[in-house]
Amino acid sequence: MRNLLLAGDVETLTPFARALEAQGFLVTVRPPGNGEPVASDVGLVVVELASAREDSDIQSLLSGVSGADPIPVIGLASPQHIDSFELIRDLDDFVLQGSPVEDLVARVRRIIWKHDRVDARNILAVGDLSMDLANYTVQVGGRHVDLTYKEYELLRFLATNRERVFSRETLLSKVWGYDFYGGARTVDVHVRRLRSKIEDRHRTFIETVRNVGYRFRAVP
Repeated sequence: MRNLLLAGDVETLTPFARALEAQGFLVTVRPPGNGEPVASDVGLVVVELASAREDSDIQSLLSGVSGADPIPVIGLASPQHIDSFELIRDLDDFVLQGSPVEDLVARVRRIIWKHDRVDARNILAVGDLSMDLANYTVQVGGRHVDLTYKEYELLRFLATNRERVFSRETLLSKVWGYDFYGGARTVDVHVRRLRSKIEDRHRTFIETVRNVGYRFRAVP
């Protein structure tokens, strides 16, 4: 449960989206009443009540996230919304508009913990790849991936620096350490093995940058 939907005004929600992305979440921002179904991989929804034209907009959104395993919903509300929207009682939590972005991040973490007993601060997720940084485990599409320690450390370093290009020499120093005397070929071998374990024809996480090195794609 690491993909989040923020439904509301893009300009208002952008600071919240950036703060959540910095915590490893994959965030989509869109209007709440546009009729689009909620993607099946969305694990939590934040709806900005002020941007909803009427109660039916919110009701439409909430109906799209209900099911056998309901998705948690947090409302971003002003004091008048708390009084005028009866649907506030159907939300899992709410944050007052104007609150620091850290307040919403904390609420998201708390609800995720309550929902599946996973501390979101220890989870790094990109698409359907999820790394538990506390337990050194990796899953892709819900499937456990068995990595060696160096493969894990290489993946962790690249994934926490998404879209940044690193030379083989830089990866050697950051992942293997300055006292490692192996050549750049070591990086190529580990990247190839890592790709064989986490990628397939539908997923490409690590990209080769010709004559430079490698980077981890923010969107696989």
